[in-house]
Amino acid sequence: MGGADGDIEAIPGPAAATSAAGAAPPGTAPAGAAPPGAAHPSPPANVTKPTEATAVSTAPEATAATPAPEPAAVTPAAPATAATATAETPRGRRPVVAALMLGMALSAIDGTIVSTAVPQIVGDLGGFAVFSWLFSGYLLAMTVTLPVYGKLSDTFGRKPVLVAGIILFLVGSVLCAAAWNMAALIAFRVVQGLGGGALQGTVQTIAADLYPLKERPKIQAKLSTVWATSAVAGPAIGGLLAAYADWRWIFLINLPVGAIALWLVVRHLHEPSRPRPAVRPRIDWAGALAVFATGVLLLTALVQGGVAWPWLSAPSLGLFGASAVLAALTVAIERRAADPIIPGWVWRRRTIASVNLALGAMGLLMVAPTVFLPTYAQSVLGLGPIAAGFVLSVMTLSWPVSAALSNRVYNRIGFRLTAIIGMSAALLILLAFPLLPYPGAAWQPALIMLLLGAALGLFQLPLIVGVQSTVGWSERGTTTASVLFCRQVGQSVGAALFGAVANGVLASRLTDAPVPGLPGDLDAISHALDDPGSLSAAATDHLRRAVDAAVDHVYLGAAVAAGLALLVLVVLAPRRFPILEEGTESVR
Repeated sequence: MGGADGDIEAIPGPAAATSAAGAAPPGTAPAGAAPPGAAHPSPPANVTKPTEATAVSTAPEATAATPAPEPAAVTPAAPATAATATAETPRGRRPVVAALMLGMALSAIDGTIVSTAVPQIVGDLGGFAVFSWLFSGYLLAMTVTLPVYGKLSDTFGRKPVLVAGIILFLVGSVLCAAAWNMAALIAFRVVQGLGGGALQGTVQTIAADLYPLKERPKIQAKLSTVWATSAVAGPAIGGLLAAYADWRWIFLINLPVGAIALWLVVRHLHEPSRPRPAVRPRIDWAGALAVFATGVLLLTALVQGGVAWPWLSAPSLGLFGASAVLAALTVAIERRAADPIIPGWVWRRRTIASVNLALGAMGLLMVAPTVFLPTYAQSVLGLGPIAAGFVLSVMTLSWPVSAALSNRVYNRIGFRLTAIIGMSAALLILLAFPLLPYPGAAWQPALIMLLLGAALGLFQLPLIVGVQSTVGWSERGTTTASVLFCRQVGQSVGAALFGAVANGVLASRLTDAPVPGLPGDLDAISHALDDPGSLSAAATDHLRRAVDAAVDHVYLGAAVAAGLALLVLVVLAPRRFPILEEGTESVR
């Protein structure tokens, strides 16, 4: 890639193989274009010129210095260009970008919007004992479908997958609004999550398709801003709708937003015509089912362990054991599949494997601020819910700014070194949190979150942009989905692990409590501190100090996760990311 210095190594894309029948094979010009060597006609008004070589081998050697081309039959449904076709000018991309941002907002906001409406929902439908599945069901469905949607978008194109995802999400929203009991609402939240998985993964992939390497930080920063803002604003919107309207409007509000996004995608997102592959693509349904089942069992064990049942109980051990068996079965199925859902090259290529592991570690450490900081702000600092939310939300101010400016860094020193600098800073910032005074002031953790957002923006975006730029169109959906999947799994592991750490610290601190009968877990302590008048001054202070110690240990655990991410980048990640060389720039 021209213009990239440091450890960004440009690798020319492989030459397209010519078809025996004379038709343009995958990786060449769109259907109807002149054959190689002939004069090329002007592209249609709504189609960009090719931006990258796309006939990329799915073998591990595809990132070598001179990757070998593949025949059309081996790379089914690969489009003629690396970028999804759009209008010829940047203005022509705006409707598509707007659709992507709306889709990202839908997926993000529905992960948190239900939280503040739980009392109203439970009061109407009942089912308090299982209401946590309103969140877990959505998260599980969204996470486990990411690899499936990534593969489908590489096989059949981004547009049909995104359109199907939006429609499925809206259908789930309508069903949720019409739910008649808690079991039905949980089931319909799963339907929403199935659509949310398509939204999250495909939006990120299309963003990489639309923009060349040097412009990707801008669109990724916009998507990061939308995701962070939506996730933070979700509880406030849910609370307002539940208090002043009806909790069912939490789901009905998705309909106009989703309808606009759907119309923009259908009307303005145009993928280039693709020649029919010599062999009809076959969907690895067995692999998809095995991946889905393995993910559901594993994430259920992580999410519900220590909450619905003890970690060493029969349900936990049974779920983990079944997950291990299904994981082995999945590997066996994927090795035999002609076109697997999770190809082996996702883990054989050092660049992709290292980014997967590094972002998985980042997902793990993100549990500390997103889950435990609000509890710290309310229970230790005595802040209200709105002020506690502000302490966390300042991270969303610095993250997109840092991400948008990261290209000025990685264009000079490379993707890997930029990410190392970002995570090194995050490690120091996480270690600074336990040094805060007790009880301290609200600006102190807010400042730490502001700095942490800047550090993580410098870490995450270069890795995502870098790994997306090492593959062609036909592999980008799978690659992006694998990265997002690992990040989501990291968050689930972090929630389970750090929850156990926090409760363990609390249990040890409460053994010498000044008064008997104090609550023994984090949730119960938080509820008790909401009504400090019911406790003596000594008991209140002891509980606050116990929560402070527990959150301090969680942040130390997050620092360990940051150290693991650094270790992966230093030891496993290649010094030079094998970037595919971009050809003709898109017409703007």
